[in-house]
Parts: sequence; structure tokens; C-alpha cells
Amino acid sequence: MTLVSEHIEPDTRERILAVAERLFRQLGYQKTTVADIAKELRMSPANVYRFFDSKKAIIEGVARVLMGEVDDAARLIMTKPGSATERMRELLSTVHRMNCERFVGDSKLHEMVEIAMEESWEVCVAHIRCVTETIGGVIAQGVASGEFKVADIPLAAMCTCHAMVAYFHPQLIAQAQSKPKPGPSIDQMIDFVLAGLGANKSAS
Repeated sequence: MTLVSEHIEPDTRERILAVAERLFRQLGYQKTTVADIAKELRMSPANVYRFFDSKKAIIEGVARVLMGEVDDAARLIMTKPGSATERMRELLSTVHRMNCERFVGDSKLHEMVEIAMEESWEVCVAHIRCVTETIGGVIAQGVASGEFKVADIPLAAMCTCHAMVAYFHPQLIAQAQSKPKPGPSIDQMIDFVLAGLGANKSAS
């Protein structure tokens, strides 16, 4: 019986988060209630609260899933064959593209992300930490292969993230799209970052 319960509970949590994400996209975070989520799942609100003690906990779960998908994509790129320069370019452009698609292109989901950043910042911090560490992993590989010339890998990873913040941060991406201002394209910024890491143009 315990084994069955242990299997059902994670599955139910995942179903709740999947339905919550869909309703956040359709109705918006503010208009979606726990009762709406429960109705879609054909369960009582009390049962939803067995798995998530508040609506805030649900938004944290949805944000964690969405950001986790970006983290997984970044890690996959880190482990791919090929030069570190090529993988760094792909990693940075992929994080930007995925954040645009899921957090900026959908206005209702963007609202949820804004609230997550205000009320559940620890979820965002964990995501930023993961992306920074993954970037650091690619930098370390580039240093080992002789492609990058970096003395302090963690610092280089942190500086890379800070340089890319306008292309990673959903709110800054949304602002840039609504009120375009002169500035480098993402490809130009990635070229700048790679130059700062000491990458040879022949390796890109």
C-alpha cells in the first residue's frame, strides 16, 4: 500500500501543476483559483491543498517546472560533443529563445513569472544558479581544450550571466520588445562574451 501511495502522490502533483499551467495560460494567474484547478481535475479543493498548501505553492511549482526545462536544455548542450565555443553560443542563444517563447510570448504566463519573481524569488535564484553553473561547466571545458583563456572560471561564468541578463531576464526581454532601443543583437553580445573568454574566431 505504501508503494502505491508513493507512486500516486508524485503523479497527482504533476497533474495539478500541468492543469495549473494550462489555466494560467488561458485565464491568467490572477483569475485562476484553486477551485478552478480542482474542478478541471475532478477533485475537491481540499484535495489540491493536500499537495500544495497555497496558491503561491502552486505557482512556485509551475515556475520550477518551466525553469527546470530551461535548465535541462542547458545541461544537455553542455554534454554535447563539439567545441566549447560552439556549445557556449548554442547555450546562450537557447536560454534566450526558451525564455522568449514561454515567458514573454505568452502575456498571461508572463504575468505569472512576474509574480513568481516578486513572491517566490528563491525559485528564480535556483534557476539562475543552475544556468550559471552550466555556463561555468562549458567554460571549464573550453579552458581544458585551450579554446578559452580564463583564470577564474566561476567569476567568468558569473560575468557571462550578467552580460546576458538583458537577453535572459523575462521582464527585460519584454521591455525591449515593447519599447525597442538601440543596442547589440543577441548574436553580437554572444560574440562579445566569447571574445571576453578569449575564444579564437577559428573555433566558432
